Amino acid sequence: MRKPATNLLLIGLLAVSSGLWAQQTSPQQSPAQQNSPRPEHQSEPTTTLRVDVNLVNVFVTVTDEHGAPIGGLLRENFVLKEDDREQKIAVFDKESALPLSIALAIDTSLSTRHDLPLEQTSAKRFAHAILRPVDALSVYGFNEVVHESTPGYTSDLKRIDEGIDHIRVGAATALYDAIYLAARALDHRKGRKVIVLITDGGDTISKIDYKEAVRAAEEAEAIVYSIIIVPIESSAGREIGGEHALIQLSEDTGGKYYYATSAAQLDDAFHKISDELRTQYLLAYYPSQRTSLSEFRRIEVRVAGVPDAAAYRVRHRAGYYSVKSEF
Repeated sequence: MRKPATNLLLIGLLAVSSGLWAQQTSPQQSPAQQNSPRPEHQSEPTTTLRVDVNLVNVFVTVTDEHGAPIGGLLRENFVLKEDDREQKIAVFDKESALPLSIALAIDTSLSTRHDLPLEQTSAKRFAHAILRPVDALSVYGFNEVVHESTPGYTSDLKRIDEGIDHIRVGAATALYDAIYLAARALDHRKGRKVIVLITDGGDTISKIDYKEAVRAAEEAEAIVYSIIIVPIESSAGREIGGEHALIQLSEDTGGKYYYATSAAQLDDAFHKISDELRTQYLLAYYPSQRTSLSEFRRIEVRVAGVPDAAAYRVRHRAGYYSVKSEF
């Protein structure tokens, strides 16, 4: 993977987002929150860092055929595989009490300017409904630049409301830059990590490309939920390619996508996201012997041993990288 292009603006944003550089020397994580040892820098310049993965976290959402979250499942109801080899589940947690970090990224380009007031109102309702004292949220507005409008990650609802109110309309859309920067800011935070995108799906000016944005989200273990704003009923003027990219990103990270053409649908999307985040399962395992030379290890989870298990839909991240990007 090529090293992402940068400029002074992206470097500045990345350095200040949630104290990212300071958190590189943060205290050790608890076993359930541990991802892997920090990578060791090689002597020569490289674009990736080799890591020896220890405990692998997999946050899982289970829904019925109607999309309603399923709670009450037990450890023995899950079968987990890595590269087709079944793994022993070492850590299991229902309706995880782990801290939740949410990056709320709102598209403020010209194409969304008419819908922005409704998006802001709905986003504030979502923040008030989902956040607990142990949780934190950061607001990003993105147009031709990406701006973090809260003072890092916070659970202070007044600051969050002010951050949402202060995002401003711009010209172009740096969607992939926003995903990349939000993911890198989340990378060293503990617990569950989520990116919620509100956008019409188009990207017109990012320095980061789609593959780099996806990899950053996957390496951060961030679950991506995409709320795709559809300004008109017909396809004319819509960024269909961008919509498909968001759909794939959401699926690969264990999240979901929603279309919204009205304030009611926007509120409904936020409500469904909130419900899912309250009924997730944490499965964690120590990988057994490798069967693949690929740097990407594919994960599969299914539910068994309960009535109607075949009708359940299980969502989780597609896998993880054994080689981590340098940034």
